[in-house]
Amino acid sequence: MNSPTIRIKIGGVPEHFNYPWHQGIQNGLFEEQDIELEWQDMPGGTGQMSEALEKKELDLAIMLTEGCLLKINQGSSIQVLQQYIASPLFWGIYVHPDHDITRNDLADKTAAISRFGSGSHLMAIVNAKQNNWPTHKMNFHQADNLNGAIQSIQSGSADYFLWEHFMTKPYVDRGQLKFLGDCPTPWPCFVIAGRTDFVEKHQKEIKVLRQTINQITEKFKAQAQIIDLLADKYNLETNDVTEWLELTEWSQQQISGSSIEKVQHYLKAIDLIDQIEDKKFYTIDL
Repeated sequence: MNSPTIRIKIGGVPEHFNYPWHQGIQNGLFEEQDIELEWQDMPGGTGQMSEALEKKELDLAIMLTEGCLLKINQGSSIQVLQQYIASPLFWGIYVHPDHDITRNDLADKTAAISRFGSGSHLMAIVNAKQNNWPTHKMNFHQADNLNGAIQSIQSGSADYFLWEHFMTKPYVDRGQLKFLGDCPTPWPCFVIAGRTDFVEKHQKEIKVLRQTINQITEKFKAQAQIIDLLADKYNLETNDVTEWLELTEWSQQQISGSSIEKVQHYLKAIDLIDQIEDKKFYTIDL
């Protein structure tokens, strides 16, 4: 007799990092484990995901590490289940293609962000801090998603924005944006997170889900035609996908205490959190 199926609602950005989840769903690998996994694209990023978790519209989410830890520190009932991507995220810095502006000119300019608390917001502040600009004077324009950010640059509502390098490169190649350089995260970039109430109630099922996705990501790069599959699904050039895959490492482990501490020190330095918490504050062992 089969065990009852559990339905799990999970969200993440519609980007190449999350293709392993789509493959697992398409190939019935979660279904084989009696898990009905319902994927929801979250183009608004980590800010949109944290709102959806709080409203119980999602059970789990693939969140940016810094955004997830910030929300937990601020009191959101979320737990980190494991690290998902072990490598940094390369945030490109983008401006209008016709504007004669350099990276050093951005100190007093308006940054487009998807939502307050999203990676595009936090990394704009990290970039400013690294350049010793006064972060308390920064101006932001909420643009909801990548298309909104591009439109805000074109309309003049914002002067620049930060977004994942490879997903944004096609717009640079087409002449819609000008690329000023990268601002990589100084920590592993994505975690799998879940609502505390859901996680505590369904620990056994979530452990099985983790085992399934980890088996997928362990073999992900070795798949035949993976470069062409990613290029086709996300409208990327094959040489860009090749470079991205070389830079990206999936993780099958819990995030380390040292990574959590590093993120918190950055968040504290830019006045977004008041105190440093230990690893157990953020994570749950399943």
